[in-house]
Amino acid sequence: MSQLRTRFAPSPTGFLHLGSARTALFNWAYARHHGGVFLLRIEDTDRERSTAESEAAVLEGMRWLGLDWDEGPFRQSERADRHAEVIERLLSDGNAYRCVCTKDELETRKQATLAAGGKWTYDGKCRDAGHEPDCGEHTVRLRLQSEGVIGWDDLVFGPSGQDASEIGDKIIRRSDGGALFHLAVVVDDIDMEISHVIRGADHHPNTPFQIAIYEALGATPPAFAHVPLIVGPSGKKLSKRRDPVSIEEYRDKGLLPDGLRNWLIRLGWSHGDDEIFSREEIVEKFDLDGVGRASGQADPDKLLWVNQQHLKTASMDVLIEALAPHLEQQLGHVPAQDERLTMVIDLMRDRAKTLVEMAELASILLREEVDLGSEAAAKAVKKHLKPAALPLVQALYAALEKLDPSQWTEAGLETLFEEVAAANGDVKLGKIAQPVRVAVTGGPVSPGIYETMIAIGPARCMPRLADALEFMRKRAADAAAGNS
Repeated sequence: MSQLRTRFAPSPTGFLHLGSARTALFNWAYARHHGGVFLLRIEDTDRERSTAESEAAVLEGMRWLGLDWDEGPFRQSERADRHAEVIERLLSDGNAYRCVCTKDELETRKQATLAAGGKWTYDGKCRDAGHEPDCGEHTVRLRLQSEGVIGWDDLVFGPSGQDASEIGDKIIRRSDGGALFHLAVVVDDIDMEISHVIRGADHHPNTPFQIAIYEALGATPPAFAHVPLIVGPSGKKLSKRRDPVSIEEYRDKGLLPDGLRNWLIRLGWSHGDDEIFSREEIVEKFDLDGVGRASGQADPDKLLWVNQQHLKTASMDVLIEALAPHLEQQLGHVPAQDERLTMVIDLMRDRAKTLVEMAELASILLREEVDLGSEAAAKAVKKHLKPAALPLVQALYAALEKLDPSQWTEAGLETLFEEVAAANGDVKLGKIAQPVRVAVTGGPVSPGIYETMIAIGPARCMPRLADALEFMRKRAADAAAGNS
């Protein structure tokens, strides 16, 4: 194998899981870093659970993460004839044999062995029986060496292995004729010339038996690298009930592909003290010598921080496209891609940690109408649009009417606010700014009041202020009538 070749081999039985995505990322990054080939193989031999919908979800998740593959997707189910051919070859060579032991018989012997204090592996009853194809219902077992260690030098965990006597002659073909996973994956990796198998540490115990299959087929095993598993913030294994584990869920929560990919690559891998990596920097810097043995902890706060760094540096085109569905959900439509939209997005870069949060904040400035009588605005209106604020808002409105449009800038608005404050007993600017903010946005939270008014623009700010003044006058009149 002169060319480095890695593969990602998911089972299409659900969504793209966080751990699977990290495995795919490590394989992709290693192949790209070394100028090799990254192959995609769908391991769909679980006929009851594998679905076309799940396969589509896995592929879409990989595309969204930016993990492009060079070959495939191949499907293990389409290679059943090849697996059967190899099993027949192993039988012919004497490296495998037919076993007629039933499940009940095996269980009885197993329990007897355990009761006597022994450790159970297949006891070899059919090993030398010489059963022929017409022996009735049977499985096929690999004939392992009887002693010695089956080992390898793991690229993450170092020297590894297991004594052959602890493994036993495991089944490689079920009684229904289907090849078991271990046989199928080895045959596929041989045929596809995989040079490096990078997978989760939960597969580490499977490796000795798979190496035995390679040796029985006269093939050189690939290099193995078992990467640490991902655990939740509590240090426990990720749980579907407790933790977000699907890539689709992270996407819907408003993570950028760059942000999630960056966070994933750091779960178990490090490069000095670096934390932020672009896609290109991952390719440049990733290698297996930076992968540790300790479990990678999925810290949601760290994820939000990493994502925010990418929101700050993403191109405007990327943000506009990524924000579109979230803005549509907030506004009921996708806003026009104009100067106002880019201004608002730039205002939110440093304030939002996710696209969902950015869309919520941006919608405050992008909505076409403000309903001060709505339930959503009620609390802010009650607190800030009081009769006492009426003279201040009225004075500001009058000053804004006289403001030259060219002065509708941060400096121009700041000067005007300060002049109104000085003319009204040197009140604090917040006494003016907060009622104005509620009037023009419908809520108490926004960027700085000058930035907010610039983003909304005079054509929308002035009518909204006029409506607020009318609202406040009516409220003052109602209050006066109630006291008379």
